[in-house]
Amino acid sequence: MITGLSSPGANAFKSKIPEPSHTATGTGRRERRAAETRLRLFRCAMELFAERGFSNVTVEDITEAADVGKGTFFNYFESKDSVLGVMAEIQLGKVAEAFAEAAAGKRPIRAVLHRAFLSLAEEPGRNPNLARTLISFFVANEQVRAIVEGRLSEGRGWIAQIVAAGQERGEIRAHLSKDEVALHLQEALLGAAVLWSLKGEPDFAARVENSFRHFWAAIATTSEKQDHEN
Repeated sequence: MITGLSSPGANAFKSKIPEPSHTATGTGRRERRAAETRLRLFRCAMELFAERGFSNVTVEDITEAADVGKGTFFNYFESKDSVLGVMAEIQLGKVAEAFAEAAAGKRPIRAVLHRAFLSLAEEPGRNPNLARTLISFFVANEQVRAIVEGRLSEGRGWIAQIVAAGQERGEIRAHLSKDEVALHLQEALLGAAVLWSLKGEPDFAARVENSFRHFWAAIATTSEKQDHEN
């Protein structure tokens, strides 16, 4: 177990979409079904936004694709706009998983950050049209932008603690600011998504992998660089 690695806030991730539970009775089953319905609506909306563009998709289109009634949609979302805010929740949940993995202390911090980097790239990397839709909407919509900014800030706090653990282990250069490193990780990922969304070339997975390689080279100790160059 990594010492000194503590949660930035016990309630930070209560708003994320919960993973399906194996609880088979009572409230657990209802919560699981609700979470699955919300996630299905979100996935269907993302597919439609990628195919048609955000402005050309209606709530009825989303509920028809998800095979639920229109009223069900408003049980989970205030509006079509708010669907995109779920993206920030999903991404924050992935950072939470990386934090938990780092706290367990069973894998090198490089492996934890690498896995998190690839996982965070999954949503915007599904389709260049979707990536453009997400980026433009996050910039243009003030309400959603505030949500995204808040989630990014929370995520940086967790990533910074993972970085600090890497410094304690001797994997990451000790003189670097953990907060700055966390910010650079987000910048590297977002930059890769923006550039790829312009044309969809080269392959996004290759671009993301290359971005992480350069990111890690900039923060790793000399011994860590040698280990991964050999």
